[in-house]
This record gives sequence, structure tokens and C-alpha cells, in this order.
Amino acid sequence: MKKFYLAAMLSVLVAAPALADQTAATAVVPVRGKVLIAAGGARLGPVYSVGADGSAQLIIDGRLISIPASTLTMADGKLTTSLTKKEVASIQ
Repeated sequence: MKKFYLAAMLSVLVAAPALADQTAATAVVPVRGKVLIAAGGARLGPVYSVGADGSAQLIIDGRLISIPASTLTMADGKLTTSLTKKEVASIQ
């Protein structure tokens, strides 16, 4: 009986990292043409392209701006960034 519990506990420990990988895989992937919204609710514009690293690339004032993938989320069906419009404008 103790062997059964030991085996069950080991299987749970082995499965835990696999479950963590699944949650990491559900990151937001921007879609070309989807409008990106800034943290304050300002409309930044449509996604021009998606970088190899998953960043959303927009053309703002004639410049190609890459918004890091780590700042992107989907809220109420809208693609949003945790950056404000001012922070986005200051990206080089």
C-alpha cells in the first residue's frame, strides 16, 4: 500500500512541470490587423506585423515600433499592452 502512495506521489511530481509548460504555451500571439490598445485605453493602431519573438509591430508616426510580447494580453477580446501610449511613443 505504501508503494502505491509513493508511486502516486511521484507521478504527480512528474506531471507538475508538464502542466506548467502548458500554461506558458498559452501566451498571447498578436494577429496582423488586430488593433492594439494601450494601458490607458488609447487606441495605438493595427498590428502591422508580428516579430519572430512574438512582438507586435506597429507603424506609428511613420516609425516601425515593436511592442514586446511580454507586455501583451487579451482583455475582453481586445489586444492590449501594459505600456501607456507615452511609453510606446518613447520606444526607439
